[in-house]
Amino acid sequence: MTPPAALATFVADAAAAKGGKHEKVEECPEVLATPVRHPSAVLPAPTGVSPAMVMKHCWIRRPWPLLLVTGLLGPGVLGQAPAAMAYVALMAGQQARSLQGSFNQVPVLHSNQPEEVEGEGILINTAPGYAYAAETGQPLRNAEFTFNGEFGVHMHHKYFPPNRGRLSASGRRPELTLGLILINPGGRPVHIRFENGAVRNSFEAPYLQQYKMGVRPLGPRPWNTGPGDATAIQVLRGRLDSKLSEEITIPARSRIVLFHTQLPALGIANALLKGRSDGPFQMAVVAAKNPQSDWELLSVLDQGRLAPGRVYLNRIADINGRRVFSRVGGVAIGDAYQASLSHDLATQGPLHVPLTSTHRHNFGTREVQVNPLASRMVDSSLDNVGTYGVRFDVDLNLKGAGPYELVLSHPSTTGSSKPFTAFRGSFQVRTEEGLQEMHVGLRSGQSVALTTLNLRAGMSNPVRVSLVYPADATPGHLLSVVPASQIAMVQDRERQLELARSAASSSAAARLSNLPALPDPDAATTGALPSLPPLVLQPGTPPLQPLLGPYRYIPPVPPPPPAPARPSQTRSSAPSPGLASDSLVDRYQQALEAQQQMMRGLMGR
Repeated sequence: MTPPAALATFVADAAAAKGGKHEKVEECPEVLATPVRHPSAVLPAPTGVSPAMVMKHCWIRRPWPLLLVTGLLGPGVLGQAPAAMAYVALMAGQQARSLQGSFNQVPVLHSNQPEEVEGEGILINTAPGYAYAAETGQPLRNAEFTFNGEFGVHMHHKYFPPNRGRLSASGRRPELTLGLILINPGGRPVHIRFENGAVRNSFEAPYLQQYKMGVRPLGPRPWNTGPGDATAIQVLRGRLDSKLSEEITIPARSRIVLFHTQLPALGIANALLKGRSDGPFQMAVVAAKNPQSDWELLSVLDQGRLAPGRVYLNRIADINGRRVFSRVGGVAIGDAYQASLSHDLATQGPLHVPLTSTHRHNFGTREVQVNPLASRMVDSSLDNVGTYGVRFDVDLNLKGAGPYELVLSHPSTTGSSKPFTAFRGSFQVRTEEGLQEMHVGLRSGQSVALTTLNLRAGMSNPVRVSLVYPADATPGHLLSVVPASQIAMVQDRERQLELARSAASSSAAARLSNLPALPDPDAATTGALPSLPPLVLQPGTPPLQPLLGPYRYIPPVPPPPPAPARPSQTRSSAPSPGLASDSLVDRYQQALEAQQQMMRGLMGR
């Protein structure tokens, strides 16, 4: 007999871990735990726990291993944490299978730390040596690595100038220029051929809201969904931008600028590139203000100063302890992930497999599809947690009969967190009927059908699912093959929840707006009842000249002296509204409780 479910509370500082864009970490003090035969099974709720209570609890294991378990082991008994969980309604009562795929061994330069650049300087350099941090004046060791043979490049940055709060919406925004520099330290030329790649910025690939969510077919020209998706599509299709050279030679003991692109303020620049060299070389990425030639980009590298914006320099211990992920600044091993799996839908039931799984989101399989770093900056994440720019090819050999839906999901948000855009990118699905390409916009907690698979009975039906994982997405997805009725029920439930949220928000707003004015205690003797002002809830707040010849190697200069400490700038916070009387607070609390009660009733249907 299965023991009753236990209500477990994590013994940990809930505020100690707050992840980045690519790994959302929600504040959640409780988790539902129960012994199950397979760690990936969706857990039943304990007796007396409503569906609404289940939805607000955290189904994702924290990195801390200890739980305080009550009801099963007795009060105050410590037990080991269960396998990592992630709540996806589509998988309710079912299990996920691990893909057991692998990454290749191609080294890739990842320039994503800092993601939000505040000025000019070096972003990353794989040549031996070090550079000084603008924030602290301390020397930081380079992410030293020498490429030779196959290699890749992923670059993703945003420009957040210090005066961004005063930028005009109608005027021209300031820009930085990002440049990729190739360095040949050897005594013979190095020849490089490029297979595929693209460079895009927010001018060339704008982000338009109407193309954001849902599934849309892809045509020859991709949808305007930002630079990250635009470059990923080019690599997914195996194409090389016409503005990029197919081959290039780095003279002996020389450096060249391979490409440069504009980075507008509050905008994005992204690059993906794959090539092969016939000799050893190194790479660097720099940011410069209004350079007039490639020489000025190279001079930024020679100055030995890192670009400002490295906000994780004071959290090195948290990075090393995996309490925070930071961004990736280093060389990852692997630019492609491949897996193959056979599944009989008639005898084994619906198929669920993790795709871009992480330590937190692996759906009980314990499979983490994250490739390691061979070299990194000290404030970089410990591994390539975002897997940005990595190509995923999953081959499914399916047995079944009739139509099934191929579905992509992302785990639900927990606690009071609002749903966020978890994925905005493109897929290829190849079957015996042909190749389909689609753009997908997916929110957290959502499941969307990519396409219908028409399976033929009595034989194996091959299906290949491919994507190049785009920047600004949040990994930890679930790929499923289920009957159409199963996804239809889940999507109907999602619509009901969305309607419930909208109705509850409207009801709460109406209740607050209809609150009567409170009497003034000082005017009680005169009988006057002046109205108070309503309580207002404040919302949060030209192309470069090409080089005429190779730039000859310059010996490294002595390190510059430490930069003087810059005065810290205190950010002004929005003024808080004045305190209301106890009576008004009570009414406001009653309105919130009414909203929560209605939400629980709707979610418990």
